This record gives sequence, structure tokens and C-alpha cells, in this order.
Amino acid sequence: MNDPVYLDYNATTPVDAQVLDAMRPYLREHFGNPSSSHIYGQRAKQAVEHARKEVATLIGANPDEIIFTGCATEANNLAILGAARALGGEKKHLITSAIEHPSVMQPFLRLRDEGWEVSIIPVDSTGRVDPQVVERALRPDTALVSVMHANNEVGTVQPIAEIARLTRPRGILLHSDAAQSVGKIDVNVGHLGVDLLTLAGHKFYAPKGVGALFVRNATKLAPVMAGAGHEHGLRPGTENVTFIAALGAAARLAHDSLPNTQVRLKALRDQLHLQLLAGIPHLVLNGHAEARLPNTLNVSFPDVSGHELLAMADQNVAASTGSACHAGDHAVSGVLGAMGASKERAAGAVRLSLGIYTTSADINRAAQALIGAWKQLHA
Repeated sequence: MNDPVYLDYNATTPVDAQVLDAMRPYLREHFGNPSSSHIYGQRAKQAVEHARKEVATLIGANPDEIIFTGCATEANNLAILGAARALGGEKKHLITSAIEHPSVMQPFLRLRDEGWEVSIIPVDSTGRVDPQVVERALRPDTALVSVMHANNEVGTVQPIAEIARLTRPRGILLHSDAAQSVGKIDVNVGHLGVDLLTLAGHKFYAPKGVGALFVRNATKLAPVMAGAGHEHGLRPGTENVTFIAALGAAARLAHDSLPNTQVRLKALRDQLHLQLLAGIPHLVLNGHAEARLPNTLNVSFPDVSGHELLAMADQNVAASTGSACHAGDHAVSGVLGAMGASKERAAGAVRLSLGIYTTSADINRAAQALIGAWKQLHA
């Protein structure tokens, strides 16, 4: 039997063949430590700096503004805890949104336990933050605002540039977790106006275990780990050259293919949505109808549990009910709860996220399987 159609690209992506090819030389042939002065080390360092340029090009940054990390979680912790440590003597107020990933929310909650004041701002029924609500929450002692660029569950894209127009004149740092948006939509740090931005390699066809943090020049940030002075003194530890080379290759591929990929994925996503609407009365879209990732479709199936639906369809569809970080937890999605969704609607939610390997035939197979599973459960 064929494997089920993979519709969980927001959880992770397979490593692209070209990315794998870019990794191979640094596993055995060019194995040196980038800090070594001999030729083996210099070859490794060249690979790291080349990847830094590729990542910078993808997001419109300068190469010296890219700090490589082990993952997006580490990058988020460095951005939030690092900013707090650098500015804690001057300011003691922080702002984030109610729908952030745990790797953002948990550092904020830790800082709250340490005496910081944290404002958690709400979202509307589409999952969007209102910049006016952000503006009302700003204070003279606000040090940092952190709002994700695109939500991992419903795909809603946030008005980051509008928020930046509020924070920048006040000298308030703005961080955005762009782990879900980089490689899917245009992400340009200049246009967004952010001071700090997080990305994750395994969300756009690089391996798990590598990420990066954009740190705008002159932004005050303190390291959260002690060690040697790697990555401009912000991230100690010998660089993972193999995976950094992979991240650079994935960034180049994303940069070159992004316009066409966005159009293709949006068409497939809409094809899936239309087929599900035709087969399931009262299907409800979760998230913003327009301002959302082109690959993401989060819908609530009426009168059934999303977990039961996916279990019924698991021979044909591999998807999730929300963030992979909460897999196995059948509680109502915190994101949908923050959006004001009823328990019944949240319980029936399923996230279907597409990728570059998804085909029209995959969409047809998945739609038929989901409709069939719903009808069985609903009978």
C-alpha cells in the first residue's frame, strides 16, 4: 500500500536533494573546525560564511547580522532572553501575543517569574493582532515586543510592518518568529522593520537541528550561554558546518523558487478547500481568508473530533490537528481558543499544510479520504 499523502509540512519538511548534496562534502571531505587556521579549518569557515550570505540574501539582511543557532527555539530564546538581559537595567516591560509558539511564550513567562511585567495581547477571530491594541499596550519602559510573522496552526500572517512603525520611533525592540513564513512567503527584514527575526531550517527543506537569528546591527543582545566567542560572541560552540551549509543551500533554493512556489501552493490549497467544501456541509475555515500562508488550510469539520477524523483517514492522509509540539495532547488548541472559537469548533479542527512535493493527485486523494472519514464518523 502507498504511504499516506503528507500534509504536515508546517511540522517539518523533507530535506531537498540539492540541500543533501550541499551537505555531503562537510561530513567527511571538508571536516575541519571553522576556528582552525589551517586549510581544513578555512574551508569549513568559507562554507559557513557562504551560507551566512545565502541566508542574509533570502531575508534582505547583511551577512554580519545572521547568527547561526541549533534551532528556532534557541534563536527565540536568544532573542527574548538576550534582549532582556541587555536592557533589563533600563526597562522592565515586555509585550507578546496570545498565540505565540511555546519557544516564545515560555521565555516570556520565565522573565515574568523573574520580575518583568509581561503584557499578552489578544488576537481577533481570524488570529490577527491589531496594531492599535499593541499601541495601547506600549509604555515608556517597554523593552521588547515579540509577535510571530505567521501562525503555525492557522497560517494567519501578522501586520509586522505596522507594528514596527509603532515600536521603532519609541526605541523599542521588535522580534518576530518567522519560522513558519521564511521560505513560504517573502520575508524581508527591511520591509518588516524588525530588529530580531527567527528562522528554522527544517521548515524549508533543510535538516532539523539548524536555525538562525537575524540581529540588526547596533541591537543590544546578551548571550544566554557561556563559552567561546563564536557567532559574534552570541552563540558559543563549534559551528555545525554540515547543517549550516544545508541551511545556506535551502535559503538559495527558496530565494530562487519563491514566486512560483507561492502561486502553485496557493492553487493546490484552494483546490483542497473547494473539494472539502463540496463534500462537507458547514465546514469552517480557521484563520484569515486572505492574510495567511499559501500552503496552510486549517478547517473545522462539524460534529466530529479532528483527532478521530485523522485516525480514520490515516491510511491516506498524514496531517495534524495543530502544532506538532502538542501532538498527543487532545486539549483544545490554544490558538483557536485565543481566536474565540467554540470548544466544538476547536475540537473538529484539522491543519492541512502543503509543500513543494504535493501534487494535484495528492490533493484529490486526501480530499476523498477526509470526506469519507467524516461521513463515516458523522453517520
